[in-house]
Amino acid sequence: MSASSDPDHFFQTSHSLAESKRKSRKSKNKNGAPIRVPSKILAVIADPSHPTNAVFVAESAGNVRRVALDTDEKDAVYKGPTTPVTSIAISPDGQRILAGSWDKSVWSWSLSSHHPLVRYRGHTDFVKCVLTLRLGQKDILVSGAADASIIVWDIQSGGKLHVLKGHTRGVLDLAIDPIIHHLDENANHGMKEVIIFSSGSDREIRRWRINLDTAEELDPEKPILAHETSVYALRFDADGDLWTASADGTAKCLSRSREFGTDTTIPHGDYVRAVAIEEVGAYVVTAGRNEDVKVWDRGTNDLVHAFEGHYEEVTDLAMLGQRCVSVGIDGTVRVWSLKPGDLRTAKSKQDEEQHAHTADDAPVQEEGDISGVLTEEEERELAELMHDDE
Repeated sequence: MSASSDPDHFFQTSHSLAESKRKSRKSKNKNGAPIRVPSKILAVIADPSHPTNAVFVAESAGNVRRVALDTDEKDAVYKGPTTPVTSIAISPDGQRILAGSWDKSVWSWSLSSHHPLVRYRGHTDFVKCVLTLRLGQKDILVSGAADASIIVWDIQSGGKLHVLKGHTRGVLDLAIDPIIHHLDENANHGMKEVIIFSSGSDREIRRWRINLDTAEELDPEKPILAHETSVYALRFDADGDLWTASADGTAKCLSRSREFGTDTTIPHGDYVRAVAIEEVGAYVVTAGRNEDVKVWDRGTNDLVHAFEGHYEEVTDLAMLGQRCVSVGIDGTVRVWSLKPGDLRTAKSKQDEEQHAHTADDAPVQEEGDISGVLTEEEERELAELMHDDE
């Protein structure tokens, strides 16, 4: 006898049934002009060759996929891994795409031909994050993994340059300090040395000085401790301040002038998986487990609008000009305009829809039933009068 995969054939709690119905209803919405891919999406980056209208996404099915947002252009798919792909980066020369995987390695492909190239093996657990940069005349890959290590690689040869250890639990994200670096005058103005920030499941944010010959941690006894638990995302803004997203339900701005002490706290709620910065309108965007994509005023910390569309956890965000791209476990890519006029229109439309939904859910008043049109005091007086009549 074959086994059934129909959820109706298994015991389900009333909560799980209600949640399934909620997701089924919400999945039909068209908010954010959803583009669907065949599997869950774990990460997104802008396509540097088309930075306003295309992205690359990392899929749980093991693929990296290029998605055009405004045209019917066919997706380019990069295949190889048989386990989920967690993170993506483009090589500094623009010729390769690289992706971290649950199979403990980083894959790379030719961006144009889609053919697999070097595979970087060295981690002993899931690769969670990758970034690329140029040091001197070498293109460099940096990867962080659930084994709590960071590895620096030569992209061309696949060789390890450095292995960095300091985190006590998995490394979740990496970011290059845009302010502190040293230029190499003999390498077409490439960087001779950089500072990289890393965040982990141990709630710590650590800093590393890296060049081709050496790598060391800065202040290893004094990691940045801004959150109560895992720090999922690191993003620098144009001023060089660091924004973070955490499982403690907040996103924070860590001020460089305060030695990366907390300057701003955004109360997103639930797990915050991603944070993005929109510089023109001075907005901060947060997203995570509660499915909403929330837009905040950087000056006042007030919530400007919460976009509703995803029906599973939102896993990542990418800024494309004044548009924010969100991806999630529901396998959709959604695009949200952050232009002030478009934000006002979206908020007005959402308010109208919520008002209509509330009206539809209101109880039907039976003929002769005047409850609901009386105030609480009037109902109490009526009850007393009825009691007197008895």
